[in-house]
Amino acid sequence: MTTQITTETRLPPEQWIDRLSPADALVLMLDSQAGAIDAVRAALPQIEASVEALYQRLSTVRTARLIYCGAGTSARIAVQDGAELLPTFNWPQARIGYIIAGGMGALITAVEGAEDSEDEARQAVISTAINADDCIIGLAASGKTRFTCAALEAAKDAGALTIGISNNPDTGLLECAAYPVVLNTGAEALAGSTRLKAGTAQKICLNLISTQLMARLGYVKDGLMTHMIPANEKLRRRKQEIEAMLAENSR
Repeated sequence: MTTQITTETRLPPEQWIDRLSPADALVLMLDSQAGAIDAVRAALPQIEASVEALYQRLSTVRTARLIYCGAGTSARIAVQDGAELLPTFNWPQARIGYIIAGGMGALITAVEGAEDSEDEARQAVISTAINADDCIIGLAASGKTRFTCAALEAAKDAGALTIGISNNPDTGLLECAAYPVVLNTGAEALAGSTRLKAGTAQKICLNLISTQLMARLGYVKDGLMTHMIPANEKLRRRKQEIEAMLAENSR
């Protein structure tokens, strides 16, 4: 019987990075990271279905929110994606939300045991007032993080649209999501350290989802960030350049 390779699988001794020369270890890690692209490519049909579902929900109700959920590295990647929606697309801050194991402070300092608290997850869904208008994206490399699974279950019970992104197949997170996305990245160069290839795949996946979603919602025209917020001198110049290009394209 073939053992399934997961994010926890250990590489053979000849690939242990502490036994390799620095140059060989770096090559091994780089080649491993490249596998994230293949994992995301294989999931493109699931990603497309997720984007379309998000578009239908968020374009129908003007107060509907996009909420990110996760623990540890997955939470940090999720927040990075969400935080960039306001400056890049002028997506309303009131329509972005986060459910993070251990609270927002856990993004900087690890909160031990927070990812195991199902009660905290359910309470967070209640306090965030998630309802049938909202959409929630839950990320967990293992696909079995109890906090994230419980949050998605509670959000689903509240009527929200649920998307689950896991780097392992056949997991609880995928089972409880209406739209599962499997980023099957397999073994890491450092066994179990999912901030590596799994994290890269998650970042790419969220980049694709949020950017295509914003394009579908009308925040992109002619491949340009037409709704960006010009908050500094560099961005004010960019905004002027974008407006000039749009004017030229309309002639």
